[in-house]
Amino acid sequence: MESTANMESTANIRDRYKALSETELESFISEYAADERKAVSGLVEQARRRLDALEKERQRMYRMFSFEREYASYAYICGIDEVGRGPLAGPVVAGAVILPKDCSLLYLNDSKQLSEKKREELYERIMQEAVAVGLGYNTPERIDEINILQATYEAMREAVSKLDPQPDLLLNDAVTIPETGIRQVPIIKGDARSASIAAASIVAKVTRDRLMVKYDEVYPEYGFASNKGYGAQAHIDALRKYGPTPIHRRSFIKKFI
Repeated sequence: MESTANMESTANIRDRYKALSETELESFISEYAADERKAVSGLVEQARRRLDALEKERQRMYRMFSFEREYASYAYICGIDEVGRGPLAGPVVAGAVILPKDCSLLYLNDSKQLSEKKREELYERIMQEAVAVGLGYNTPERIDEINILQATYEAMREAVSKLDPQPDLLLNDAVTIPETGIRQVPIIKGDARSASIAAASIVAKVTRDRLMVKYDEVYPEYGFASNKGYGAQAHIDALRKYGPTPIHRRSFIKKFI
């Protein structure tokens, strides 16, 4: 008697494969491994490759949690990172994230290494699963007043102050934040080495990008939706043609106007 798999059309199996979640890969392989039809065996092989990639990602994420394991005696470990130190326009935004001890999130990474779609997906997951998320902002005016580094520190302190519960350890992307009474561990390239910092990077990046899209509606000539305030040539050309907006950093644009 033919197996259920052999009686099933290849079109239906292909549709099932397209709808597979990561947790269903093993059962799909087990169910169709004995099916000798070329189209089906090809789908099984694709599923095996996806499963291999998933295992590699789990191993990568295990390494990404190495600092969190090292400091596991601390109750609330906070990753912190900023986005927007380099643009000509818009705020600097800091994110602070406390992940749960049993966090199983995959694909966390430096936000610059992720596609916009993946950042958006991870942002939603982080906001749902994190113990706490805090955001801090600093304006172009404040950046001009005290310089970008000090303005970044202020945004970071604000982000941490909004966390509930308050953290007892900060994992920072490279910097040591002054005027902070919480123990800090600066990590070089931390957004690519610590899951908590990566999560903070993603939250800050998505938040700032969404803000710049809104600013694009107010100042459409500058292309903020695409360049996010960075110095793309079209942005510089618009700056020279139309002059600065209220969200431009005067200390950053002196050589252009």
